[in-house]
Amino acid sequence: MSTESEEHIIDINSTSVHTLSKKNGKERRRLRYMQKDGRFQVAFQKPPGDWSPYLLDIFTTLIEIRWRMMFLLFSLSYILSWIFFGLCYWLIAYIHGDTQSSDNNPCMDNVRGFTGAFLFSMETQATIGYGSRGMTENCIGAIIVVTIHNLFSCFLDTIIIGIIVVKMASARRRSQAVRFSSSAVVNLQNRVLCLSWRLGDFRGNHILEGVVKAHLVRHVKKRGSVVMLYQDLDLENPHVVLVTPTTIVHKLKPGSPLYRIGPDELKRKKFELLISFTYTGDSTGLLHQTRTSYTSADIRWGQRFHDILKVGKRHYKVDYAMFNETTWVPVPRLCAEAYERESGHPNERNSLLPSFTVNSHIYWATTNSPEEVVMQTSL
Repeated sequence: MSTESEEHIIDINSTSVHTLSKKNGKERRRLRYMQKDGRFQVAFQKPPGDWSPYLLDIFTTLIEIRWRMMFLLFSLSYILSWIFFGLCYWLIAYIHGDTQSSDNNPCMDNVRGFTGAFLFSMETQATIGYGSRGMTENCIGAIIVVTIHNLFSCFLDTIIIGIIVVKMASARRRSQAVRFSSSAVVNLQNRVLCLSWRLGDFRGNHILEGVVKAHLVRHVKKRGSVVMLYQDLDLENPHVVLVTPTTIVHKLKPGSPLYRIGPDELKRKKFELLISFTYTGDSTGLLHQTRTSYTSADIRWGQRFHDILKVGKRHYKVDYAMFNETTWVPVPRLCAEAYERESGHPNERNSLLPSFTVNSHIYWATTNSPEEVVMQTSL
């Protein structure tokens, strides 16, 4: 039977805690429903050869493809159009006899073979106009083809330029500048256990309106089938003014899916918190969304975020280097339900609950004292 070991590393200088879970000498990883960057770990299996969803919405498909594929399609669209219309011009010249004789009145000047027809097609579509090749009045068919060619060129330029502009202004790129903290923390706020995480705009823009939503998702198996269950989390401040980094708070109160989960049960629970922040970009006016997720391993019990906002003489200063840093605070190692039951009897003596051990000292948290009080005893 394989055994599992957990190694807790406590760094006093950075006051950060990293938990490494190992199984059989390898880091144990759980399948995430959503990655930290907001991408879902869901693969769709379509019937073989069924490309209709991509072809019916071809504009969205072209926007979502990678840049290297976009540049490949960009180049091929122009090269193939030059070849196609070059063949048309060469065929007109061949039928008119311009390829066999140079004494007749040609449909196109200096187009005597396919090479000349290809160059004439490229010069026409790119509006280069070197002056050596040009359309004459001798062939009405050639005039019709060059008219269609010019219309097609305008249409193709509009599509290509539009797709490139939309990709450059993509909401995904903007959302990478708005980030969530790498972990969430559980601590006491006004004598209530709260789950919180940070949100900040690393570009320094002023987002005056945005909405944060949080969902707890887990999967269960019923009669051989997998069912995804979603539960909403009530947030204290869902409407965010993101001028400076803000902390999003969810109180662990009755009705919360985390109300009966303590720090010990948290390690065994398999769930994921999906967090999203939807807002309008101030520069482009486009709607953006930043997403992330927290598993039970990403939640740090008994910690809080470092203060990163300071008041200067002329400016408010934000230290983003400390954006993800946390520090220990005394928090009872109880679920919110048990903590409320304990703290609801003020006549009882304080309940001292061990929080963590560092350098042969036990740090205790008391349920009936202010959150900033830490009692320390030597072993």
